[in-house]
Formats: sequence, C-alpha cells, structure tokens
Amino acid sequence: MSDNQLEVKRDIQVDQQLLTFQLQGELFGLEILKVKELIEYNGITKVPMVPDYIRGVINLRGSVVPVVDLLYLFSKQPSQITKKSCIIIVEDSSGDIESYTGILVDNVNEVIDVSGKDIEPPPAFGTNLRTKFILGMAKVGEEIIILLDMEYL
Repeated sequence: MSDNQLEVKRDIQVDQQLLTFQLQGELFGLEILKVKELIEYNGITKVPMVPDYIRGVINLRGSVVPVVDLLYLFSKQPSQITKKSCIIIVEDSSGDIESYTGILVDNVNEVIDVSGKDIEPPPAFGTNLRTKFILGMAKVGEEIIILLDMEYL
C-alpha cells in the first residue's frame, strides 16, 4: 500500500455522516460537512468555451456558482435531466476565499451514518486508472457506496 493510500485510510477511518446520491443507478456519497445545500434543478446558464463537464452556472442568492455534471466527468455522457435531478452545492475549502460548486446528480437519496470500520480505501485498479477522486468505499448492508473526494474533484 502506498503512503498516499495509508494517508487516505487514516482520513476515512472515522464515523461519518454521508449524503448519498445516484448517478445512473450507482450509489455515491459525500461527507455531509462538505455540503452547503441541495437545490432543485431549475435550469443552468451555459457558458461558452468551458470544459464539457461544466454544465454552466447558476445564480445562488446573488453568487454565480459553477455546476459540474459528474456523470459527464466520469463517463463523457451528459446527465439526462429528470424531475428528480438535483444540484448539490458543496463548499470549496481549498483556498482562502469561501467558494461553492454545484454538482448535478440524478437524485439525492438520504443522509446516513457510517461507521469508520465500514469504510475502506479505494481498491487498486491499476496504474492507468485515475481514482484519486475516490476517497473510499463504504459498506452499508449489501451495498457499496463510493465516497467522493470533492477536494480532488
């Protein structure tokens, strides 16, 4: 196991509350402390000449917030907008200035408590696959929830 994987394992081996959501039937989770709010999809203003995974921007109480299409980022397929489509507003704590990013998801499920003993580091898929955006894998009952590292994304 690399030093990086050991570092990740120490970070995730604590009890956590996760916001779970779906992309094309797959279950993902975010640390609830990173989530600012959930908003209904009401349209997005497209911005020219941005990467394709940037769906556009929204006006969030006077602030312009970019919206990332996670499905496109992962699979190069744009998300299909449905009645359940939602934007999760996450806080970016990497800089000195408070900023937010929206992530477009198929639907939000629930907030769950996960024990640290049920969270494992991401498996090694090989050197050609980029998995740094995966913080870990949470085992909840028979399901596995892919924990996303929003700082890396």
